[in-house]
Amino acid sequence: MDKPSLDTRKKLIFLLAALELAIFALIARVFYIQAVKGEELQLQAYEQQTRDRLITPERGKILDRNMVGLAVTETVASVSVIHSQIKNEQEVAKVLSEKLDLDYSTVLQKVAKKVALERIKTKVEKEVADEIRALNLAGVAVDEDIKRVYPYSTVASQVIGFVGRDNQGIIGLESKYESYLKGESGKILTETDVIGRELPQGQSKRIDPTPGYNLLTSLDVVLQQFAEQTIQKTIEAKGAKRGAIILMNPQNGEILAMANKPDFDLNDPFTINDPALAAVWDTMTEKEQSDSLNQMWRNFSLNDTYEPGSTFKIVTSAAGLEEKVVDINSMFNCSGFATVAGRQIKCWRYPRAHGSETFLQGVENSCNPVFMEVAARLGSDKFYEYLLKYGFNEKTGIDLPGEAKGIMYEKDKIGPVELATMSFGQSISITPIQLLRAASATVNGGYLVTPHIGVQILDESGAVVEELNYEKGRQVISQETSETMKTILESVVFSGTGNKTYIPGYRVGGKTATSEKLPRRNGKYIASFLAFAPAENPQVMALVLIDEPQGVYYGGTIAGPVMKELLSNALPYLDIEPQYSQEEAGMPEAVKISVPDARGLKVSDAKKLLEGAGLVVDIAGEGSVVRDQFPLPGESVNLSAKILLYCE
Repeated sequence: MDKPSLDTRKKLIFLLAALELAIFALIARVFYIQAVKGEELQLQAYEQQTRDRLITPERGKILDRNMVGLAVTETVASVSVIHSQIKNEQEVAKVLSEKLDLDYSTVLQKVAKKVALERIKTKVEKEVADEIRALNLAGVAVDEDIKRVYPYSTVASQVIGFVGRDNQGIIGLESKYESYLKGESGKILTETDVIGRELPQGQSKRIDPTPGYNLLTSLDVVLQQFAEQTIQKTIEAKGAKRGAIILMNPQNGEILAMANKPDFDLNDPFTINDPALAAVWDTMTEKEQSDSLNQMWRNFSLNDTYEPGSTFKIVTSAAGLEEKVVDINSMFNCSGFATVAGRQIKCWRYPRAHGSETFLQGVENSCNPVFMEVAARLGSDKFYEYLLKYGFNEKTGIDLPGEAKGIMYEKDKIGPVELATMSFGQSISITPIQLLRAASATVNGGYLVTPHIGVQILDESGAVVEELNYEKGRQVISQETSETMKTILESVVFSGTGNKTYIPGYRVGGKTATSEKLPRRNGKYIASFLAFAPAENPQVMALVLIDEPQGVYYGGTIAGPVMKELLSNALPYLDIEPQYSQEEAGMPEAVKISVPDARGLKVSDAKKLLEGAGLVVDIAGEGSVVRDQFPLPGESVNLSAKILLYCE
């Protein structure tokens, strides 16, 4: 037999090599599919052979400090259709539209969609869901769902926030603590054929959802409700644009209450609360509607800045004392105004004057020239240094989204006039929460605490998963200066412009303010009062803000009584017991007198009437006729109490 030719042998060798190479490639491919891609391909095959329906996890609760639910979850249902299993589209659409109170044509359009799963409606009440489930309609799936509920409706609405249709937090605590609250979705897995039909002998698998963690807050729903009722009553009485009350522990920054009015219903957050806007809502563009809703949801206490006015004198006072350019007994003279760089800057009492006064009396009288002089002694560089120390150029770090920070002059732009006006709270804009933090540092030993609401993260059983810790913060003034400031601010309430907040049995410190809004002389003001108690060891600090009150707008006149009502209820509730001085305990009722009505009288006649009744008279404003007075006629005051007359 002839041997194969050389060419034939070459061809055979080539074919054999090609065959071996092909076998090797096939083995490598099998190995790659099995070992490298096996898990991924197995998952893809499983997904092709199954249909999954998501189970919404139970969202964690938001709780007040006493474990009262502020935001909770109710079990409801979602209704969906599986097109491949539907036998009669019209019948399914008719039943679902009737049961779910939906438009028939809209439901039919969804039912007819050739998709694996189409959601018809979520947040379906359990009773309705049970009725649909009992009908056993082919292609209709009724699954578990959850519904976010806010038991107190409007209470702390801008603080708590709400969730959207996908149960994701949109504003407030719901948004800030989303990662803790949301939980993890579960699934119901069902075996299907290639076109998505459920297999008769197929198996179903349920993967349970993981519930979210609960958030324990520092809020107290009782104090929150009382704060909201108090500020709402004041807004209505004064025809004000809006108002806010914040209650905070100045020692650690815990927010006890944060009330902003107007508010909105957390269970219906997309319905506008302004009747005028509601009347034209359907004519507004989508952007106009969105802007209006965002404005309604804004938290005035930390999203907006304002010129604080005289409450800012707390900062100027503390800086002056800390730098030793002034002490309690330093003497000043008020002529009703001060001339700075050729510009006349008035005291609030102009054209009258406070005359000769100590620094303590200057703070009690809220005398602008005193603070202008203190700032001048400090100088712009040192004054600016304290603005930075107190953190007005930064956010406080409060655990709520959207916080703003102060608006200040740049250091090299602060001239003598700017320095003078900043000393008494003009030419600088800050947020209410920034003011509270600065005032807290002034009376807590000098530490810049972080305002916050979240305290702990809890699991379903109430066990602590995480402590939400906040640093004590940097020290901005000494303990000695802080003690002096507590004494001064207590004197403001006991015998100065804040006397309307004096509460027998409690040592209260504070400062009033009347801030003129920009542009100047537009007749719009913010009346405010900042107070703390007990003065010797502050446990509560409160800020009352009334934006654009009509008529009398002075902070001491309208915010003072609000603060007194607030603290008179909050302090006993917090188990802070009154400690009556010997004078208060033994004061006979006969020493109390009813304030005479001096309104409409000439100033000279009003002084004669009030001083004749044993009262001290102080006069604000220009003119010779009394327009209003504080305290109001008929109110009961101590003998020798100061009566402030507003003249025009």
